[in-house]
Amino acid sequence: MTIQSAGILLYRRSDGDGLQVWIAHMGGPFWARKDAAAWSIPKGEFTAEEDPLAAARREFAEEMGVPAPPVDYALLGSFRQPSRKIITVFAAESDFQPDRIESNTFELEWPKGSGIVRHYPEIDAAQWFTASEARGKLVRGQLPILDSLTQLLAGSG
Repeated sequence: MTIQSAGILLYRRSDGDGLQVWIAHMGGPFWARKDAAAWSIPKGEFTAEEDPLAAARREFAEEMGVPAPPVDYALLGSFRQPSRKIITVFAAESDFQPDRIESNTFELEWPKGSGIVRHYPEIDAAQWFTASEARGKLVRGQLPILDSLTQLLAGSG
């Protein structure tokens, strides 16, 4: 069975920097000291019975600690990841500026085999990056998502 995820890619246009996207640094000990290819769009798993946009909005709120902006979302597409997971992504233009980020947490035994279970945030930072900066920060499997957004916006000119 294929794992389904849904996410939101917010973007804004800046006179000085051009296209900017809102992405999040993944939390937990594995990602703690990584920056390149350690960021993701806010996303999470959903079931076949769920509406993908509703799931994307729920996951955004869980990872950011605030609701997704009340704007119009467009389906950007579905993207197969190296893990075989499929991410259904919705994009929207918004100048999202939360006061703070407060992600939900997950439990993990760390160090592995230690018997010590700790709680870690799903994401530990989130911010705006130019599209070119985001290209070096996003996990490799999500680069086609950024490419699709760039193509969509070039076509809507």
